[in-house]
Amino acid sequence: MSIWGKILGGAAGFALGGPLGALIGAAAGHAVDSIRRPKDTDQTKSIAFTIAMIALGAKLAKVDGVVTRDEVEAFKRVFKIPHNEVKNVGRIFDQARKDHRGYEAYAQQVAGMFRGNPAVLEELLYCLAHVARADGHVHPNELEFLANVAGIFGLDQTAFERITALRPDSGEADPWSVLGVAREMTDDELKSAYRKLVRENHPDSLTAQGMPEEFVQLANERLAAINDAWDKVSTERGIR
Repeated sequence: MSIWGKILGGAAGFALGGPLGALIGAAAGHAVDSIRRPKDTDQTKSIAFTIAMIALGAKLAKVDGVVTRDEVEAFKRVFKIPHNEVKNVGRIFDQARKDHRGYEAYAQQVAGMFRGNPAVLEELLYCLAHVARADGHVHPNELEFLANVAGIFGLDQTAFERITALRPDSGEADPWSVLGVAREMTDDELKSAYRKLVRENHPDSLTAQGMPEEFVQLANERLAAINDAWDKVSTERGIR
């Protein structure tokens, strides 16, 4: 069964607990104990990643004051939601938009669950940035939202720029920022940093740490962006 067939099950909500579990329960029409601790299982982590993406995506869509069709379509593209699960995912999305909790509660819970797997948190932030830029413009409120989520995830400004390719001043990060490397690094140091980044962000590694397979396409896109940045940096430095 895909991740979509699991997220509205009562057992999923109870196993997850916290604000994310409560969101599942509200969308499914039953109560969930919001203080119950989640079980540390791969399935629970995959569900947590998915629900956090829906909830944070719903909150993100509101911060610029309007939910555009481009953002909705980007959201669907991130998820690749089967036709028979669109309504269920929509229920969670709508419930998250109406929920009195701020996005911080959702971000804090998923950050706690993946504290030992920062690459998965980075992938979640990358997916959110993908939705934010879907309409061709990242609103200042969206940029602030993403930066705040990055902070909750324990990511600094350098990591934020590397993951999202966004900067508070000019809006777009250069290839060096995408790789998270400094221009004064030696060629060997640059190669080592690039290879490490590729290992950490390989889709197989991410799915082994709890990212659902349904998000592999976006993981591949991020890996392609890393490789593209390396091509530009290595060309600039004359590295072969």
